[in-house]
Amino acid sequence: MPCWYFDKKDLRNTPSALDNIDYETELRYRKEGARFIIDTGTKMDLGYNTMATGVVYFHRFYMFHSFRNFPRYVTACCCLFLAGKVEETPKKCKDIIKAAKTYLSDQKFATFGDDPKEEVMTLERILLQTIKFDLQVEHPYHFLLKYAKCLKGDKAKLQKMVQMAWTFVNDSLCTTLCLQWEPEIIAVALMYLAGKLSKFEVVDWTGRASKHLRWWDMFIEDVTMDLLEDICHQVLDLYSQTQTGMPPDSPPAPRHPALENSTAERSPNTIPPSPVIPSAKMPPKAETIKPPPMISRNNGEPAKPIVDPTKPPPALDYTFPPYSAAPPPLYAPTFHPPPPAGTAPSAQQFFLPQTVPPRPPYFPPAS
Repeated sequence: MPCWYFDKKDLRNTPSALDNIDYETELRYRKEGARFIIDTGTKMDLGYNTMATGVVYFHRFYMFHSFRNFPRYVTACCCLFLAGKVEETPKKCKDIIKAAKTYLSDQKFATFGDDPKEEVMTLERILLQTIKFDLQVEHPYHFLLKYAKCLKGDKAKLQKMVQMAWTFVNDSLCTTLCLQWEPEIIAVALMYLAGKLSKFEVVDWTGRASKHLRWWDMFIEDVTMDLLEDICHQVLDLYSQTQTGMPPDSPPAPRHPALENSTAERSPNTIPPSPVIPSAKMPPKAETIKPPPMISRNNGEPAKPIVDPTKPPPALDYTFPPYSAAPPPLYAPTFHPPPPAGTAPSAQQFFLPQTVPPRPPYFPPAS
């Protein structure tokens, strides 16, 4: 199976970078494409797994292709279309395009050409070849819930921490974290961040052994604090970015040879202004406390401290709304019985919860 994890130097040496697109601009294109997938998927009532899979396809695709050759909004629709089929929540291509059009101006929608459906369908073949038909993607959501069920403590505080971590996982899709680290490590890092900000301290957990110094040692090994903090700050940077002016236009979109016969000449793909994100800066470092610098695992740069112990945690004022209102409960999932034999299953039989006897919670009684 192909390896989909890259060093930071590889993320700065992408085909877009070779096409003279600077690193900050490429990160903005990735973030806007990810948000577009999430917004379009939300409008179509797609599940969080489907949208997350589409975003991962999107990030992987642009590790091998340039934003100059493939406009990101066309690619985003294609990734969402393919993810819907992989995650068994398929949507018609024309319906995705119709929903996507509501978020685009006429000039941006012109990048879809005269036949948007044919454009997306043609690009799907290129996408499949690019990701080497490796369609199954794991996300941090599953691991977040798995790990949370093993933690002991006040249930209300635990649920608050899980909700905050779930939101951080949502927003992490707008970064390149899925290209850097496995979902297990991302889940641990964002639970660590959520625990710090919600003041939920894990003092005990199910399955604890003497060799486990921290709760995540039971699930993953050799995870250093500087690695966790680097992941946390990549997510926190989303909330501290501010608009410094009108962003430059997107690069013109030259015709890719595989798409030459599908549509007519394109219009330039113009970038909308980046959203203004309220600052969620960490509190300043106390003058009397000077912890030693922490060296990042990836590039050797000093890592910023996550939380100043002398200051209250920062208020989380999100511009990125969580596209899932709440994570699934930390208890047993609902069982969906199969339809009667000889009848065609309806959408309601697949997606609406059924009545089942109550099940006991996973949490053991407090000792």
